Amino acid sequence: MKKLLQVLGILLLVILTAAAALLVWLSVTEFRPRAVEKVEISGGSEQRALKQGEELKLLCWNIGYGGLGKYSDFFMDGGENVAAADEAQVRSYMDGIKKTAEAAGADFMLLQEVDADSSRSYGIDERTYFGGSYAKSAYAMNYSCKFVPFPLPPIGKVNSGLYTVSEGYAIDQAERRALPCPFKWPVSTANLKRCLLLTYLPIEGSDKQLVLVNLHLEAYDDGSGKLAQRMLLEQILVEEYEKGNYVIAGGDFNSSFQGSHALYPIKNPDLWLPGALPDNIMPEGWTLAYDVSVPTCRLLNQPYDPEDEATQYYVIDGYILSPNVELISVETLDEGFENSDHNPVLLKALLK
Repeated sequence: MKKLLQVLGILLLVILTAAAALLVWLSVTEFRPRAVEKVEISGGSEQRALKQGEELKLLCWNIGYGGLGKYSDFFMDGGENVAAADEAQVRSYMDGIKKTAEAAGADFMLLQEVDADSSRSYGIDERTYFGGSYAKSAYAMNYSCKFVPFPLPPIGKVNSGLYTVSEGYAIDQAERRALPCPFKWPVSTANLKRCLLLTYLPIEGSDKQLVLVNLHLEAYDDGSGKLAQRMLLEQILVEEYEKGNYVIAGGDFNSSFQGSHALYPIKNPDLWLPGALPDNIMPEGWTLAYDVSVPTCRLLNQPYDPEDEATQYYVIDGYILSPNVELISVETLDEGFENSDHNPVLLKALLK
């Protein structure tokens, strides 16, 4: 018995030492972006400037890193899986996402959860699936960790972020703006560092710009993180508009738009719940553009089953338009959650 206790003691010491070493390593290598960072513009050189009065088409879509299609669930939503089943499944989902994006024919794509090199998506650079030979693009990392140690099996390496693609229009510059992080050490070492990706596009005959804001706000917090991030989002949008710029923000708010709860009531309050996005999040004159006729997101507590009455839906993806941008239409494209746990949202607007 004494020898067994000694062995167990040594084993426990080894485990604790390894855990401490891992925590130190994660702390040293933690992703620590600055409040504002310039983002590199990639892509072709033959681009044209926007024109006032020209109709623009935008697509926002959380693509779920190509790992959250109809066959998938996710451990944070009450499911079991950490990653896609295999590389072939990721490539199948990404092929479907690419096909939908191309068919939409958008001038701009605001994409979230785009992996550049992650274990959960088998090292695939998902940015290569978007944009033609003349497209301009900008990428801002919001999740970068050399090894996420939870759950079991662990998530592993993650490099993921926001990706904005411009088809045919020039981009002057792009910036990563850090959002408040609600998580403290040591959880913060392996968690998201959420941000906004701002891209600035020139307008013909004007010194003003169109500012596209790609966003993905907090999901798994107590609500304080969402609120703090929304407040900073509003501040940044208003600042850009007060400069005389045109502003369109779009993406995954992780909060339900008004009117959607009545159509898609909460089925199980013990599972993940989104925040509530008030219609007065912005000052008077601004427009919240969203479509409640089709859900934009499903809960990942199980693989997708549209016949199951317990399947949970939400409307948490949409846009915010400044007063000098006219809304023409907004439509959620019903893709049946075939390749992602989100449906894309298509916006048509023009610069007044």
